[in-house]
Amino acid sequence: MRLLPAIDLIGGNTVRLRKGDYGQEIRYDEDPAAAAARFEAEGAEILHVVDLDGAKAGRPEQLDTVSRICSAVGIPVELGGGLRTLDDLRSASSVGVTRLVLGSAAISNPQIVDDALAEFGERIVVSVDGRGGSVVVEGWTQGSGQSVSSVLTRLESQGATQLVYSAIEKDGTLEGPGLEEATAVCEMTSGQITYAGGIGSLDDLRALAELGLPNLAGVIVGRALHEDRFTIAEANLALSHSGV
Repeated sequence: MRLLPAIDLIGGNTVRLRKGDYGQEIRYDEDPAAAAARFEAEGAEILHVVDLDGAKAGRPEQLDTVSRICSAVGIPVELGGGLRTLDDLRSASSVGVTRLVLGSAAISNPQIVDDALAEFGERIVVSVDGRGGSVVVEGWTQGSGQSVSSVLTRLESQGATQLVYSAIEKDGTLEGPGLEEATAVCEMTSGQITYAGGIGSLDDLRALAELGLPNLAGVIVGRALHEDRFTIAEANLALSHSGV
């Protein structure tokens, strides 16, 4: 399993939201580009960046900051939040983003998935944000009326193989991952799943790795790294003890 340190952005600042709630924002002093450079220096192999302003607005809002992040590191950067059109994806690509994450648009507009895969191939990642078995959209502020299982089945039929699954009830809590939820999601698709939500300790990482799920490819960690609960080197070691 691969570790993806997360850098979430609001107003050019590094933040975390608790359970996807914009009213429960935790703001960190570290500049996003400096955080990115530090993560790379500590052994990160890829970064997961989310434009939370963009997710809420429905269009990219933080590309200047994202550009600074991409310039600060030599490792791949994946970006989600507000990427709703092919032009949005092209704009993100133009500032150095390697992996392009479609979220709400992929849920409400299946055609964008086909079009994006045709143009960008395996650079496209689809993010599915789950709460109580249903998919939420628009920066986690609205329900989609679609189940996680139906969305994953449809995405697989479209050929989307790179997926992020966020357990919203766990996100930003440091209370541990939803192991049963992660297992169920991985069993719904043959796509490669990167899990996000609740990681607060090395034991949490070990527990995910020990599930032995062949398509659980990575885990996103944000708050625990920003608050120095463990190092990236320690996290990589914990994830290397996979049951697969």
